[in-house]
Amino acid sequence: MAKSVMYRGTGRRKSAVARVILRPGKGNFLVNNRPFTDYIPSPLARLDVQQPLVLTANENTFDIAVNVYGGGLIGQAGAIRLGITRALLEVNPEYRKILKPAGMITRDPRIKERKKYGLKGARRAPQFSKR
Repeated sequence: MAKSVMYRGTGRRKSAVARVILRPGKGNFLVNNRPFTDYIPSPLARLDVQQPLVLTANENTFDIAVNVYGGGLIGQAGAIRLGITRALLEVNPEYRKILKPAGMITRDPRIKERKKYGLKGARRAPQFSKR
């Protein structure tokens, strides 16, 4: 039995985590066992996710299966994008020259700041009362 080739990549953004699997194929894209266009309805978020594939000219070269959880729609889209980028780097390390200048490889470190004691939020102070 021939073992199928697969490339894995993990992407994170805010509190979203995406596990991406690329297999050579015709361009099928499933997110949590649902079609990509159904799972991510926003055209802007879809463009964001497909950017690494477009830059490396691999739109219809791989079948992509993604398992994503946590966060919201845009956070999940960013996580999927990073996961796809990391999997593509596993396919061909030469893609780094294309993806690095486009800012695809770097994980976005911005996360929600924790709430501090004595305050109502991370920075929001209680309302000042003169009397």
